[in-house]
Amino acid sequence: MTIISSKLSYAVRMPVLAKYLGLLAFMLVLLTLVPLGAAVIFQDYHTALRYLGVIAVLLIFWGVSRSIAEPRQIQTNEALTIVALAFVFSPLLMTFPFMGSGLTFYNALFEAISAITTTGLSVTTDLADKPQIFLFSRSWMQWYGGLGIVVLSVAILMGNQISSRSLSAPLGGETLITTTRTHARQTLIIYGSLTVTGIVVVWLISGNGMMAINHVLAAVSTGGFSSFDNSLADIDSWYSRFAIIGISLCGALPLTLYAVIFSKNWRTGIHDTELLALVLAVVLVALLLFLSLHFHSGMKLQDAIGHAFFLAMSAQSTTGFATLDLNQIDDSAKLSMIISMLIGGGVGSTAGGIKLLRLLILVRLIQVVLQRTTMPSQAVHYPKLGGKVLEDTEIQRVFILIILFICVIIISWFVFLMYGYAPMNALFEVVSASATVGLSTGITAADMPLLLKFVLCLDMLLGRLEIIALLVVLYLPNWIGKRKELS
Repeated sequence: MTIISSKLSYAVRMPVLAKYLGLLAFMLVLLTLVPLGAAVIFQDYHTALRYLGVIAVLLIFWGVSRSIAEPRQIQTNEALTIVALAFVFSPLLMTFPFMGSGLTFYNALFEAISAITTTGLSVTTDLADKPQIFLFSRSWMQWYGGLGIVVLSVAILMGNQISSRSLSAPLGGETLITTTRTHARQTLIIYGSLTVTGIVVVWLISGNGMMAINHVLAAVSTGGFSSFDNSLADIDSWYSRFAIIGISLCGALPLTLYAVIFSKNWRTGIHDTELLALVLAVVLVALLLFLSLHFHSGMKLQDAIGHAFFLAMSAQSTTGFATLDLNQIDDSAKLSMIISMLIGGGVGSTAGGIKLLRLLILVRLIQVVLQRTTMPSQAVHYPKLGGKVLEDTEIQRVFILIILFICVIIISWFVFLMYGYAPMNALFEVVSASATVGLSTGITAADMPLLLKFVLCLDMLLGRLEIIALLVVLYLPNWIGKRKELS
């Protein structure tokens, strides 16, 4: 057994945090220019001034950080801290322009966190009366939140490959190899291509350009913010609905998979384990929902098929668009969607949840345990997935993450139960927030108790950062202790 001494542990170095958060601030300046320009186009000069104020603050911070030398290496805890703080400070800053659309501070903060984490839960109603800049800005935040502010910064700003790898890892996962500037740019190109293609397709089908832009930005990021109070139920055309949710499903696949599919190895790409698992999961959940909607709720056959497949795609991709009021479905359908949301999409995609690959690893381990019971005691049988031997550290990460996800959900669920909410609806809401989905049974609302808003905000952040990064920020030795010299 190896004993790790506390003397080998190092707290984060403030200059390192300041340097990279400064680079992220400059990236946010560039990203904030988009809603600023949109505010001017919509002639919403009051909101435009608020975005100018945000840009001024970010530029000042970036200017101060420029004098700090870039380190050759950053520690793992520093990388995780930078990523977590980026997803905490970004919505705090964007709360100010959101308040310009008539939201209170707490509701604006909730919307901003829901946007940057690509969740889509909303406490805002009467969206038809809200300014166009507010609806666009939410979707735009989901778009760059889906790709990951850090990955964008790696792509454009950071040349130090060692540091880039450390910063990308918390957002990348096991199959996303965008750990250098070149690979991050490739991911940005794929993400941008999906976005442009989606906007063109939905625009041509619906004939509504602004609707297409708002919904595709939210779809490709698997965010799910809609410009309608009843989500996509207010869109009459099933063609438009499935075009939008189809883009969401594309976003739920590992982004690097597209590079494989459009290369000479396209056969390998279309036989990808996560791709096949995603299709199978959608079909299975759709079947369960169809049985519930048609035979239990008495919905017409054609409508039941349409709603079942749409909701299955929305839940599995963790997008959060809906075509009906979820209070219309029974508890068995809600439970099917809860499991689907919790599993989520592919690793290295914009989707949330535990991720399909990790579930496949867990299933494979159970299979190996059963196989070993039929083998001689001296036999050696290593767990494999897709022809690759699973490393012990990889298996350990999977188990830790699944356990942490379940713990977060149970604790949050308990808080909602204390407020007297129906158990299934409360569990649905908590899983939706933790898996960054955005589907709601109606619990999330402007008049929801402040503590519950805080719980859901924390769940959304934990889900987007896959828990560990935010726990590192809250870990006291991460801030207090011996610090390594800058080099």
